[in-house]
Amino acid sequence: MKAILLIMIAIVSIGAVLAVVGQRSEKVNKIVTSDDDIFDGKKIKRSDAEWKKLLTPAEFHVMREKGTERAYTGKLTDNHEKGVYACAACGLHLFSSKHKFDSGTGWPSFFQVLHRENVDEEVDNLLGETRTEVVCARCGAHLGHVFDDGPEPTGLRYCMNSVSLKFIPTTK
Repeated sequence: MKAILLIMIAIVSIGAVLAVVGQRSEKVNKIVTSDDDIFDGKKIKRSDAEWKKLLTPAEFHVMREKGTERAYTGKLTDNHEKGVYACAACGLHLFSSKHKFDSGTGWPSFFQVLHRENVDEEVDNLLGETRTEVVCARCGAHLGHVFDDGPEPTGLRYCMNSVSLKFIPTTK
């Protein structure tokens, strides 16, 4: 009987260790891979507790609670390097540096998305006005909002939170 109890305890302990290792490797795997270019339709669903383990408090506030970072505080606002801007939560490619412009608003702004299927747009009435929220199509992370006061050729301004984005410089 004691042997069976010890075996059961060992199995539960091994399972707990594997779960922790899996969470740690998943956190490391937030690094973007070549499969992150175009959304393949496979959604990522996690509980708030799981997201809190994977994201910093600032990332969680903005991406899961639909918060906004203060203007001119984001690390990517003044970034002028060539590359791709990916979702900080899941790595899906969202914007290209070719489409970034200085909107004077204090947030990274783009006049178009990299691939239309990589973002979803939702109606946002939280501040008493109707706005269009932009979210990652794969993980549902809040990225920012899109407005119709941007430059040509689209006339759009995707006003994004730096904390929602991970910049991947072009290596060529």
